[in-house]
Amino acid sequence: MNQNTLRLLGQVASSYAEVIIRAVQQEYPNSMQHIMKDPDDRPTPRTAHPAFYGCYDWHSSVEMHWALIRLLRLAPDHLDRTAVVTILDRHLTQPALQQEARYLQERKGFERPYGWGWALTLAHELTGWEDNVADKWSKSVRPLADTMTELFVEWLPKVTYPVRVGMHGNSAFGLARSVPWARYLAARGDGRFLELITQTAIRWFEGDHDYPAHYEPGGSDFLSPALTEVDLMSLVLDRDRFLDWLGGYLPKLALGEPKSIFIPALVSDPTDGQLAHLHGLNLYRAFVWKRLGSILPPGDERRTQLQNGAYSHAQASLSAVAGSDYMVEHWLACYAVLYLSAS
Repeated sequence: MNQNTLRLLGQVASSYAEVIIRAVQQEYPNSMQHIMKDPDDRPTPRTAHPAFYGCYDWHSSVEMHWALIRLLRLAPDHLDRTAVVTILDRHLTQPALQQEARYLQERKGFERPYGWGWALTLAHELTGWEDNVADKWSKSVRPLADTMTELFVEWLPKVTYPVRVGMHGNSAFGLARSVPWARYLAARGDGRFLELITQTAIRWFEGDHDYPAHYEPGGSDFLSPALTEVDLMSLVLDRDRFLDWLGGYLPKLALGEPKSIFIPALVSDPTDGQLAHLHGLNLYRAFVWKRLGSILPPGDERRTQLQNGAYSHAQASLSAVAGSDYMVEHWLACYAVLYLSAS
């Protein structure tokens, strides 16, 4: 992590943490994706999800907990550590996470693949961190992470075709979010998940070329279907093979084309949850442009376009993280942290 990145995180850590702490404790309004098994199966959000009941929906709560943990890890001197640790201690308990794992075991399609990927991102964030409290949270989260891993391993071989959308069903995004956790497991002797992700990504996407990204964005996108593939393939292919693939996949990047993915999306009404998604699209694009720029070799003519794209997209939506409508605030800090902390 370079010093400029740490400086930028330090500037926003306090305000972002305040937004996240409020959101993860706000139970209502809540969009529960709960499949009822009988007439009495009507839990409240907090009953079904004692760890992740806030933030309007489960996946937003998971990703915002990740963002709070990442801020604590990377900018601990720039936020109220006591307040952050208090809320994480309250939510990331063994009983709460065991209940979250049971819920997934009973409803195997719940939040697949978007929420799964973010849950494994959270689990990975807690590994390799020499902090006693983080170690405690990591042990609590492990049953959920193990459940997600096994669900992925069971599910991926069955998926003949990927889903290429700009929302939660996107296949590439869920896998990309899971790669660091899969690498963590592989380094400890269990390479099943990493091998499966790699094989699946290649099966789905290696043959793609001249991707029609000029059709983006969709009206409620918070992901770029084109760039989710770029992110995933950069993680599963070696550098030379990836760069060769990228040249065929988006062959006119050096010209700033297709123009549509270099132009920030306009959010006309942040109080509309679907329209507000476009803030996330801007920050997700900025994240991928930033990551891709760090992968390209020095002197690559595409770098200038990517740097400009990352900057313009970030400028369009970073100001909405705090002081905006709840339809934005209950989740956007996550994408801001993803972008700001990318290396």
